Amino acid sequence: MKKLNRRSFIQSAALSGGGFMLSFSYFSSFASTNKTLKADPGTQHEINGFVKITSDNIIQIMSPNPEGGQGVKTSMPMIVAEELDVDWKQVQVIQADLDTKHFTRQYIGGSQAIHQGWMPLRQAGATARRMLMEAAAKQWQVPLEELSTSLGILHHKKSGKSAKYGDFASLAAQIKVPQNTPLKSVKDFSIIGKSKPNVDLKKIVTGQPLFGIDTQVKGMLYAMIVHPPAFGLELKSINDSEARKMPGIKDIFPIQVFKDGYEKSFFDTISFNQVVAIVGHSTWEVMQAKKALQVEWQETKSYTQNRNMLGRKTVENIPAGLENTSQHIAQMAAKKEQIATVRRKDGDVETAFKQAAKIIEKTYYGPYLAHNCMEPMNFFADVKADSANLSGPLQKPELTEQSLSARIGLPLDKINVKMTRLGGGFGKRSYAHWMIEAALISQKVQAPIKLQYTREDDMTSGVYRSTYSATYRAGLDAQNNLIAFHVKAGGIPESPLYPNRFPAGAVDHYLAEEWTIDSNITVGSFRAPRSNFMAAAEQSFLDEVAELAGKDPIDFRLELLQRAAEKPVGKNNEYEPERYAGVLKLVQEKSDWKNIKSTKKVGVSAYFCHDSYAANVIELEMKDGMPVIQKVHSAIDCGIVINPTGARNMVEGGVVDGIGTALFGKMTLEQGVPQHKNFDTYRMIRMNEAPKAMNIHFVKNEIDPSGMGEPAYPPVFAALANALYKATGKRHYSQPFIDNI
Repeated sequence: MKKLNRRSFIQSAALSGGGFMLSFSYFSSFASTNKTLKADPGTQHEINGFVKITSDNIIQIMSPNPEGGQGVKTSMPMIVAEELDVDWKQVQVIQADLDTKHFTRQYIGGSQAIHQGWMPLRQAGATARRMLMEAAAKQWQVPLEELSTSLGILHHKKSGKSAKYGDFASLAAQIKVPQNTPLKSVKDFSIIGKSKPNVDLKKIVTGQPLFGIDTQVKGMLYAMIVHPPAFGLELKSINDSEARKMPGIKDIFPIQVFKDGYEKSFFDTISFNQVVAIVGHSTWEVMQAKKALQVEWQETKSYTQNRNMLGRKTVENIPAGLENTSQHIAQMAAKKEQIATVRRKDGDVETAFKQAAKIIEKTYYGPYLAHNCMEPMNFFADVKADSANLSGPLQKPELTEQSLSARIGLPLDKINVKMTRLGGGFGKRSYAHWMIEAALISQKVQAPIKLQYTREDDMTSGVYRSTYSATYRAGLDAQNNLIAFHVKAGGIPESPLYPNRFPAGAVDHYLAEEWTIDSNITVGSFRAPRSNFMAAAEQSFLDEVAELAGKDPIDFRLELLQRAAEKPVGKNNEYEPERYAGVLKLVQEKSDWKNIKSTKKVGVSAYFCHDSYAANVIELEMKDGMPVIQKVHSAIDCGIVINPTGARNMVEGGVVDGIGTALFGKMTLEQGVPQHKNFDTYRMIRMNEAPKAMNIHFVKNEIDPSGMGEPAYPPVFAALANALYKATGKRHYSQPFIDNI
């Protein structure tokens, strides 16, 4: 067993068409803490990324992760190109296919692509550059240390010799792969930190095929599914006599996604394990047959399912019954008075509350939310007896492929998955059972098929964000110091609690408890999972505590963070108080907070998640009973910013998404039936409701990059709620805010 580490990620260098190909796994630093690989000395592993330089000086860099709008297809190759020391204009970026044979984390999720890939990607570029320099030194018979590089050119100043990388590509491929290659100093970066346009920009704006829904293959059939109309129902019988007579219909049959007794993995979440497939020669013909199909459903019984959560075995209880939103709200309200599980306790909370001069308590509620990606779920599959070729948008393709292998009975080396650009993900495409559905349909009809969900299929088939509730209580002493803090949070069916986040560590007497309620409504990751609710509730509550204490809301937070920095309580605090305070101070300065707070309707919020820190100040005014967002100021500390344009895009998207979700987002249920099936009833933010202006600022430091796709999203909710309070005098304890404006 060979243990991987940051310095052993280079696997092989090989000749390729007279050029140079450096293969590497940029996941090695991640894998070193999680797994080992079977390897014999000298083995050249199959790997999932490479730098390729041809003899005619074409430079190609593979982008391993799926691209879903977060910009990694641009920023990850930028990191390699920086250390390779090439002209970015020379670089061709190629989307890699999935390779699960040796490595993990070819993911979208957790805002970790850059964070995990930072050092290995730099090493890949630096090592390739070093091998080219060694090849030149050998050919020119000069000392290696006398060589330099610039924009893809090798230089030997003493002799005046220079050459393009391509001139030495073939010779470099014969050089032994070096170890411990020095990396650039941050001050010498020329690509990282400089704005670059999205490498797919032209294809996006000209409508060229990029997405799974664009897939077209000669002889391909089209498929759709019919799932139960309500959670808590399952298939009883099918009457397809009329539907089969309709033009273009090839076949109609039920499919069972996972076999009975199958131990589900982390992302094998599925709302309805048995659905009906309709296959035909066009999307339109299949849609018409779907309307004619007669399906009878019956209520399910309660059951348990086994799940392997990345090595942690769990048993989930799925109750029977047709559930209602009103029922859920009543169940959560009852939990407020019931015993919960203690997750953290500092000091003597009960005594502190008894001694408090002032006590404030508030309860917050967040509904189920649908992801509503602009590209509905879809997947292409061509499954044969000895092979399977698939293509489509996935967030966790490695894990889904493993589940697919178990289901269709083909080994991983017989399965090929091409990753397309995602037309939205936000967590929904982590649970890609539609890939397995597509494969099973193709396997059944023995033909290539494209499975296409309608918007209604997509919106009513679950994997929602959980519905949550949290009760906060705070106690102040006679001097208006925060001396006691209690949070009791839970949800259906999961808890949103992060017990070791702010203000844990800043209060002597602190208690965090949680509870859950079982449900048959399926839930999963939703942009900044759990943080999106906890930030909204916590930061709204802290504003009320600051008001009760007679303190400025930013100063109040900074006071707590100073305590956490100078004299922290407990040892498990997740955040760095200085960086947390840094984004608050930056947004305070850039928004001119001390002046605008007395003249404008403004709200502030800040939060830590995904290893990064974000703060927002929102300015708004009320017009015809609706908030008009005039300006949003955002401050972000995500370490080194790879591509400022891409990073700003992510903040802008997160802010707009957060405002829209806070104001309008909700999924309600009656007798298990989702009440919002399309955008006519599931309200999304509109263009004229977006902020009129946005000022985005990044903390400048040399800390390794951390999360960027999700951290800007959670604090938006509370900044908006706090600004609405200033504008209307009314606090918001329940989402969506539009219901109470």
